[in-house]
Amino acid sequence: MNGKVWFVGAGPGAPDLITVRGARLLAEAGAILYTGSLVAETVLEWASPDCEIADSKSMDLQQVTAWLLEQAQRHATVVRLQTGDPTLYGVFAELARPLDHAGIPVGIVSGVSSAMASAAAAGECLTLPEITQTVIFTRLSERTQMPERESLTALAAHGCTLCIFLSIERIEAVVEHLTAAGWHGTAPVVIVHKATWPDEELILRGTLDDIAMQCRVARIDRQALILVSPALGARAWTDAQPSKLYDAAFPRRFRPAS
Repeated sequence: MNGKVWFVGAGPGAPDLITVRGARLLAEAGAILYTGSLVAETVLEWASPDCEIADSKSMDLQQVTAWLLEQAQRHATVVRLQTGDPTLYGVFAELARPLDHAGIPVGIVSGVSSAMASAAAAGECLTLPEITQTVIFTRLSERTQMPERESLTALAAHGCTLCIFLSIERIEAVVEHLTAAGWHGTAPVVIVHKATWPDEELILRGTLDDIAMQCRVARIDRQALILVSPALGARAWTDAQPSKLYDAAFPRRFRPAS
């Protein structure tokens, strides 16, 4: 009788930012396969001492699939532990297909995305009333080709918040795309390297004009999220439009207008 394979989001890095459900499954798992190049090993503190743990950083897709298939025949609970959230910039569909074909049940446990963790680490909001109410998660086109309609220049032209993944090694190209989309050189940019990773998190603040140089000086070329938004720095604004959420003159279901 086959066990169940769970794809668990480890969150951005800090071991206590995994969900309660994710931690419970790690404790129950007879086998865990984690992405050692991306997931902080501290997250594995939730695993039981006798759990079989393997690192997939040197495995190809076929080897990962074979490992999961084998372990699902030996254990009731198997965990594939991935950075962030399994449904974002991962290969869940590719790994789930052979499991589905073999009749092995599959489950997903959401994880805290590095986009949210980066905004929190920097003390920023991704949306702001009457400034931007849209957030785009995207990346530069590289080995994984982007659909033509989703070029960074086209998306950046909306002028909303951009959370740019997997592109820090080409920060100069990111700046070029944003400039071509109409963003000014003084537009604020926040770079968060290894958000929430114990003793490794680093935050850079700059503008389109200087952020690439800051990244090179700090030697940040991987595992970093790029935040670009007209809402960055809003905590220091004195003339921001207040939200209607707590406006006394704005009626709500449980609070009449005064």
